[in-house]
Amino acid sequence: MNVELLIESSDPLLHPGELYPDSSPELIARQSWLTPHLYDAASDRLVICMQSFLLRSAGKIILVDTCVGDCKQRPRPEFDGAVWNWLERLEQSGVSPEEVDVVLSTHLHVDHIGWNTRLVDGKWRPTFPNARYLFVDKEYEYWSSDAGRVALQRTGDYVADSVTPIFEAGLADIVDFDHRIDDALRLIPTPGHTPGHVCVEIDSEGKKAIITGDLLHHPLQCRFPDWSTRFCFDAHQARQTRLAFMKQHAHEGTLLFPAHFPSPTAGYLRLVQDEAELRYRYEFVDE
Repeated sequence: MNVELLIESSDPLLHPGELYPDSSPELIARQSWLTPHLYDAASDRLVICMQSFLLRSAGKIILVDTCVGDCKQRPRPEFDGAVWNWLERLEQSGVSPEEVDVVLSTHLHVDHIGWNTRLVDGKWRPTFPNARYLFVDKEYEYWSSDAGRVALQRTGDYVADSVTPIFEAGLADIVDFDHRIDDALRLIPTPGHTPGHVCVEIDSEGKKAIITGDLLHHPLQCRFPDWSTRFCFDAHQARQTRLAFMKQHAHEGTLLFPAHFPSPTAGYLRLVQDEAELRYRYEFVDE
């Protein structure tokens, strides 16, 4: 099975301290390996990729994560009213919106659900009218709760324009934390960044890979695996989930597809021993 990357944007976006509260300008300055591919020193911003993952499995076309979306009203200036033309990239891959069978978001954050819908005649309509949209029960329950609605104040109410229309159209399926999509694809519970965050495991032709969502945000987090992001729902749980995942898959040599790592995205975690503690580095591969 091939994993095709559909990139919406890949640019310097977040200051290190905005993403990782444990970072410092002095520490970042010592990470010379970050520039220029992963960090833009002139703007002091980490390069963050927004992308979807296109899979063809068991005769179906499956999309994992749907980026920011076009024409959405968002508090973040870089997202507000933006036009990315991501849909053209989907069609360049040989897939029309009508041909997509399954849409899954690893979690319901603003940059993973945007292309669930598009603006048609002034209303938000499902972009993929023939697809079933899968929502993990714990994740949907949280963002539908009072606590979730309060959390939306930071990013704007993307549930109203990118999730609710899916339910109104009758295209939504609520699934378990460990749902199996087909014989080759299953969800892995990885809570912490959000309550119902999942990864997607691919097991095909004797090979395994994992789409990791926001379990890891940037290769910098491999060097400092204890760092949770400012955007994590439960920083402690996110840390514990991440450390266990990294230890296991560095040992197993699993091919990973982190949501926001710049192209070529795919790679392996490698364990690095120094005098003080165990650390990791991320080895990009172009497969």
